[in-house]
Amino acid sequence: MPGIVVSPRDSFEDAYRKFKRQCDRNLIVTEARARQYFEKPTETRKKEKIATRKKILKKLYMLRRYESRL
Repeated sequence: MPGIVVSPRDSFEDAYRKFKRQCDRNLIVTEARARQYFEKPTETRKKEKIATRKKILKKLYMLRRYESRL
């Protein structure tokens, strides 16, 4: 869990900015959105499959782009 120590000289905006940055680094908001609704196991597998396909296509695109320069 994120937590910050606020010194007396820090303003509220500074403390809030530090807290937000820590939340972003720990992916708290992303995880909360993902857990907002129950996702069936088939939907999870489908999303993973799509993500894997996207990653492979991106690598292939970059490889072809690199080879065309040679």
